[in-house]
Formats: sequence, structure tokens, C-alpha cells
Amino acid sequence: MHPGDAPWAWPLYSYIARRLAFGALTVVGVSIMVFVVMRILPGDPLVAIFGPEGMTKLTEAQRANYMKDLGLSDPLWVQYLNWVKDIVEGNFGRSFFRSESVADMILRRGPLTAEIALLSVVISWIVGIPVAIVSALRPNSVADSVVRFVSILFLAVPGFWIGMLIVLGLLFWFGYRAPMAGAGLFENPWDNLQLVIGPAVVLGLGQAAYIARMARSSLLEVIREDYVRTARAKGLNGRLVISLHALPNAMLPVITLSGVLMGLVLAGSIPVERAFGTPGLGYAMFTAVSERDVFVMQNLVFLYAVVFVMLNILIDVAIALLDPRIRYQ
Repeated sequence: MHPGDAPWAWPLYSYIARRLAFGALTVVGVSIMVFVVMRILPGDPLVAIFGPEGMTKLTEAQRANYMKDLGLSDPLWVQYLNWVKDIVEGNFGRSFFRSESVADMILRRGPLTAEIALLSVVISWIVGIPVAIVSALRPNSVADSVVRFVSILFLAVPGFWIGMLIVLGLLFWFGYRAPMAGAGLFENPWDNLQLVIGPAVVLGLGQAAYIARMARSSLLEVIREDYVRTARAKGLNGRLVISLHALPNAMLPVITLSGVLMGLVLAGSIPVERAFGTPGLGYAMFTAVSERDVFVMQNLVFLYAVVFVMLNILIDVAIALLDPRIRYQ
């Protein structure tokens, strides 16, 4: 600890270091799990590449050469170390069925999925927080009952099903179809918005249901605290009591939940992007699973896991900055 550091700086640095170490171990564990799962999946990669009929035309020597070229004939531990080495060097391999490398695929499709994820989080907060406030301030009222019913409804209905209904409704009622080709945010903002708004709304409403329920429970607990009752007793306006005293303290569990829900967004982007035809990483993952494109699946699943771990580390650090009690634990 340096002499000029604030008294709280050292515990915070220590907490961040612990979270980073835990995140690194988690990434290593995830890499092993992803690698093992990809290797025990049923089926032969050569069958996926050449088809059943093409496999019958290959000799044993040709099969061995192809497996060697793909790096799948080495012992498993050698394959794993080679894969980790390639990731460190930025080499994510190539698709079996396309000339494009996985790294190029991530750079081309990744921004769309990132926009969908960020926009869905914004939508979830814009919808979920006001709904939770109304529900918490009027518990057991008609509005509260409606909020709880709608929340359970959105939790129960799969996002991709809602996406398919939206796509079919826009197509048959209005004759509208979103652009099929990818469009950059700065190159063509209007086409880009048409690509991301549908998946973002579907994923955002699903998250909003979780956030509304969590924020409602947290607010109901906070508004019964002594400091809130004291603020009311001093004659503060009810809105000021909620916005300045109750809501900031009730938001800590919601922020934590948002980090967890990012896993839901990443997993949910696969069927939702497929339903809307959005050419993001989720659509690429769906195609890779359908074609059993091992290298694409392996690297995209690992990328999703790393992004999820890093986002949760950032959420933990943000919570530590907002709540001093965390950094001393």
C-alpha cells in the first residue's frame, strides 16, 4: 500500500486480485470442460465434412491423413495444449465448411451480438425497474398482481417462440422482413437497428421479468428499514425517499442479477438470432451445431464462457465500489 493511497484502496485492490485469480481458474476449468465435451460428442468429424457417402470412398490412409491435418489424431492432452497455444496466439482455427477463419467470423459477427446484449440490458432496466417500483409501493394491489402475472408469463414462455411470433406477425400482417445481411452500426445505422431491435426486445423482456421480481422483493425489504422510516418521519417527499434512500440500496442485488442474466442473454441469443435471422454469433453457433463444425463450436462456446466470466468480474468490482462491506470480506 502506497502512502498516498486512500484507506479503502488496499482492501479493494486485494478484492480485485482475488476475483481475477478466481476468474482465471474458472476460465481454465471451462476450457477443459469445453474441450472434453467437444471430444465426447457422438459422430465422426469426417462424416460431417464428407458425408456418409463420401466417407465410404475414403481409404484408411486418407482418413488418417485428414485426421492428422485436423490435429485430431494426437493424444487428447496434446490436442488440448495445442488448442490453448493457438488461442493464446490468436489462432482460433477454421470452419470445416467455409473458407472463413473463426477469428474473422468473431470479428464480423461479434459486434451484432454485442449490440443485442447491451441493448437488451438497457431495455430490461427501462422496463423492469419502473414496474418493480409501482409493484413494491402498492403490494397486493391490482397493479402488483398484474406485474407478477406478466413476469411469470415472460419467465415461462421461451424467447425464441416469442421471436418467431413477432417475425411471423410482421411478415403476414405488414409484409415486413428485416435485412438479412449484416450491417455495421456506423456504416448503416437504420439497417443495423432493424437487425438488432427484435432480438434485443425479446431478450430484454425476458430479463425484465427477472429484474422486476428481484427489484420488487429488494424494495419491499428496504422500505421497511429504519432509515427509510426516519426519512419519511422528517417529512421528505415520498418520491425523494424512494429515489434517494430506498432505490439505491435496493439496486445492489439487481446489479448482481444483471451479471448473472448475461449468461441467459448469451445462451438465449442462439435460438433468438436464429428465429429473427440475425447474422450474429448466436446464428453462427446454431449453424455450427447443426453442421457439427467442431472447431467453430469449441471456440465460440469458450468465447461465450470467457465473456461471461469477465462480465461477472466487472459486476463484482462494481458492487465492491458501491458497497464498502464487500471489499472487506
